[in-house]
Amino acid sequence: MQKAKFYQPAKLNKVQCQLCHNACIINNGQVGVCQARKNINGALYSLVYGYPAAMNIDPIEKKPFFHFQPGTTAYSLGTLGCNFKCANCQNWDISQAKAIERKTSQLELVAPEKIVQEAIGNNCSSIAYTYNEPTIFAEYALAIMKLAHQYNLKNVWVSNGFMSRECLDAIAPYLDAINIDLKSMSPDFYRENCHGQLRPVLDNLKLLKRESVHIEITSLIIPTLTDDVENFERSAGFIANELDCDTPWHISCFSPAISWRLKNLPATDASTIYQAYEIGKNAGLKYVYTGNIPGDQKENTYCPACGRLAIRRLGYEVERFDKKGCCSYCDKNLDIVE
Repeated sequence: MQKAKFYQPAKLNKVQCQLCHNACIINNGQVGVCQARKNINGALYSLVYGYPAAMNIDPIEKKPFFHFQPGTTAYSLGTLGCNFKCANCQNWDISQAKAIERKTSQLELVAPEKIVQEAIGNNCSSIAYTYNEPTIFAEYALAIMKLAHQYNLKNVWVSNGFMSRECLDAIAPYLDAINIDLKSMSPDFYRENCHGQLRPVLDNLKLLKRESVHIEITSLIIPTLTDDVENFERSAGFIANELDCDTPWHISCFSPAISWRLKNLPATDASTIYQAYEIGKNAGLKYVYTGNIPGDQKENTYCPACGRLAIRRLGYEVERFDKKGCCSYCDKNLDIVE
């Protein structure tokens, strides 16, 4: 069990966690919203440090990242716990786990050095902190991230973007890319579906942009909840105006069968995804991608200047026609980080 970095002592042997915007005040012997941080006699401890619940070698496109090291693999890991309670979560078995202290005792302790060695040994170009919210295991992630940079490995997060400013400032020097779920532009949706808040996510996106971290955005389109035109227009407008038109936007279909608590909803119709795609393009976004539609050509990267095919994707198979991140036909920069 590792002592946490992001907290302050409070009165009556309580602590206030400062890891994310939940800012949990935790009584002695209790855990916070994420279930992964425990107050032990007035000090906060991470219950998940060194205990990954999932480790895999994944294509970077699976995260998804389409403009960061295309065609490479990422050593991916996640732990138990999450600071959101999204009803649509597809990794709910680990993100919403209870009794984490007991469950981690059944997992293998994996040192940061071992993660980096495994990434190098499997010819990965990056380490991805994913599957659950990486903010929850920020101390563990930071230890790995610092080592990763020493060995020329990149660090990428797949995140809900709800981390505190203190956490963001700590990870930013070691964070090369992040894909943030922009779940909706509705504060009500964040409150009711995720038990979270929208504003900190938007603010963190702007902060990450200022820190020059490579950003990609994913929006899951859930029928009856996030599939309205106004939401598409506001999402696209925020990305274009507050980030930039070069920011890739991934628009994904919802599958009720793998969701935590929304199994009664229908799957997203492809026509809705294409509607969002057109709204994104009309807002000036250069790179809008559809997700979870097998074989869709809108998962390919086309040059925003001449329209020629630059990167073809079929599932997670990648075929590149670009020239070191530029269009082979007109030399337009395709905003790709190698």
